[in-house]
Amino acid sequence: MGILKKLIGVDIGGSHISAAQVQLQNRTAEICDFHEDDVDTFDSAESIVSAWTAVIKKAVGESRDFEVGIAMPGPYNYEKGISLIKDQGKMASLYQLSVKALLSESLRISPTQIAFTNDAEAFLAGESMAGAGRDFQSSIGITLGTGLGSAIKVHDVIKDGKLWTAPFRDGIAEDYLGTAWFRSYALEQFGIKISGVKNLFDEVVDSTISKQIFETFGRALGEFLFPYLIRLHSEGVVLGGKISLAADHYLPATQYFLESMGYFVPIKVSELGEKSALIGSCLPFSSK
Repeated sequence: MGILKKLIGVDIGGSHISAAQVQLQNRTAEICDFHEDDVDTFDSAESIVSAWTAVIKKAVGESRDFEVGIAMPGPYNYEKGISLIKDQGKMASLYQLSVKALLSESLRISPTQIAFTNDAEAFLAGESMAGAGRDFQSSIGITLGTGLGSAIKVHDVIKDGKLWTAPFRDGIAEDYLGTAWFRSYALEQFGIKISGVKNLFDEVVDSTISKQIFETFGRALGEFLFPYLIRLHSEGVVLGGKISLAADHYLPATQYFLESMGYFVPIKVSELGEKSALIGSCLPFSSK
């Protein structure tokens, strides 16, 4: 890693970007000059890149010598920085474009100063270095939110798990492990309209109903994890994403299912929160 270069960690989602300066040292990481903004990713490629650039520049400050690590959802050609996101609406205008080239031009730096990492990989990498996954040699990282993100760590290698499309019950994993499931299950089973998990804590929602919904979700999470934990000999699970904030309400059901199957494994909730992807996105530069 170049001694004089600043490391800028960036986490990009479908409608949001955050960026900050990241300082890596041994098994610790510090973040400063954090900035974030909402971005209309249904807009033109030029507008999207311009909005991303503005936030990154705020984190960079006056420095001209910096490297940018970007955590980005897939599908993507991460090595070349080419977007393969096609049918999700958001970021459609960037399809098959070299976002690395567009950003390097916009930031006026070399493409070699930009590295892309899958967002789930960046999450698990950050947590493994300085957060909840630091004690696991082999682990599974799961981000629970609008979608299902996954990454697998075996010793020093972390890869995108791509488990969101994994066959599960009568559909795929993401059908049962995301915000959409909570909405549909609450409506179909109890006639309750909710926009997300946080609504289950509203006073108008009966606590016994919320408890049942969380327990049902927790069991599904355990069922889903079990075969992968066995196959990969994982020492632990690290949970992130917005739904992980309610983990106390569903993890007991997850643990109960796994223990009933004879698999005792620690499941830890992210210690770094949104910082984990910012840290993990910079790790490609730490080995230089």
